[in-house]
Amino acid sequence: MNDADLAFASIEEVARLFRKSKLSPVELTQLMLERIERLNPKLNAYITVPAEFALEQARQAERELLGPRGKRRDRGSLHGIPISLKDNICTAGIHTTAGSKILSDFVPKEDALLVGLLKKAGAVILGKTNMHEFAYGVTSNNPHFGPVRNPWDLGRIAGGSSGGSAAAVAAGLCYGSIGTDTGGSIRIPAALCGVVGLKPTLGRVSVEGVIPLSPRLDCVGPLARTARDAAILLDAIFVRGKRERPLTSIQKTSMKSRKFRLGVPSEFFFDLISEDVRLLFDEAIRSLRGIGAATKEVSIPILKDTEDAGNQIALAEAAYYHQQSGWFPARAEEYGEDVRVRLQMGAKVLATAYLQALDLREKFIQQLRLAMEDAGVDALAVPTTPIAAPLIGEETTRIGEKNRPTRALLLRLNRPANLAGVPAISIPCGFTPAGLPIGLQLIGAATGENLLLCIARTYETAHQWHRRRNEL
Repeated sequence: MNDADLAFASIEEVARLFRKSKLSPVELTQLMLERIERLNPKLNAYITVPAEFALEQARQAERELLGPRGKRRDRGSLHGIPISLKDNICTAGIHTTAGSKILSDFVPKEDALLVGLLKKAGAVILGKTNMHEFAYGVTSNNPHFGPVRNPWDLGRIAGGSSGGSAAAVAAGLCYGSIGTDTGGSIRIPAALCGVVGLKPTLGRVSVEGVIPLSPRLDCVGPLARTARDAAILLDAIFVRGKRERPLTSIQKTSMKSRKFRLGVPSEFFFDLISEDVRLLFDEAIRSLRGIGAATKEVSIPILKDTEDAGNQIALAEAAYYHQQSGWFPARAEEYGEDVRVRLQMGAKVLATAYLQALDLREKFIQQLRLAMEDAGVDALAVPTTPIAAPLIGEETTRIGEKNRPTRALLLRLNRPANLAGVPAISIPCGFTPAGLPIGLQLIGAATGENLLLCIARTYETAHQWHRRRNEL
């Protein structure tokens, strides 16, 4: 492999090179740091890169993996692998800004629980990625640290709020990243940047030490180049039941041994969608059928009400957290305009509206579960976003004869999985004529991450969209 090939290799491939003594964690970390230094000024994917800290972790991994025989220690597939963290995840001794001015000087004393688990697995943490301020947006057009730029077109957004994480993975500036997802903040940037993004079941990854947005909706999950790599990352931070096997142990399951059944919703998901996305989604469904999947139309009438319910919950809970922290409204002028406006809106949400949204959430959880069970489907298949990556600063996007609010369009197809608390994964399913990636979203039943990953792995093996890379 040359350096460019190595930068875009999978975690699996790199792990094999380590164990054959053909590559060292220090060499790989140095390559990543060199690429970050060269390419991050174009992308603005990272806020903080503690190079010496990363190299010290790499040196420790090298001593353990490649030291004298008898003294070696292998912590698993993630050992020595350079990854990044979204900057709302607390890291001891390293700035954690949440993409905000308010926390620009905040240096936590302790790691988030998931960071401790990643360190235990031997991961090398390269740095903290840029994001939408306080994770409260979908563009990562950050007023304090500058916008994250899409590796496929630097004039376009990377998506958000985990935009820096997706851009870093897509540009070969890390081998995976950990982001957060409250209304699509892992899946939206994954789709727009052409990588894999998984939002697990609510509560399956600890949010202790993660700066919250909406506690009833917040999830933490991986962004990676392949479904297998996403499984490796998630395994390190996952809360599993006693009888559950590691996610990576079931990844050899394929359509040849298991016929997957996919539901295509008849409501909501296709009401507002661009022609490019619809064509690629239809092609993905035909392809899944071609490799053995069965598809069935599924009706979930309550879907049309989920968008407003998710918004009401997030608005109220975000405003409450920022009030309790003493930041809002006392330091209102220090927020970017879009986040400040949403906090103002959240402060005005009526208690009755919030409680009604929670009630609808319970009804939706039940209706979704029953609809999938009655139809006998393993997962729902839908687009991740109704549009490809819009231009930076694009406030409205044209679909059909009308301009629609861009933010609402990007959130629209992602809110349902957060509201229901179920797992959802976005995987690349092709490129528009303009060369922009599009995502296919699979929504599963609660605790169904392993099955989603199997379906995703089967699809990507047949198509290899994840092998296409951009050259900055």
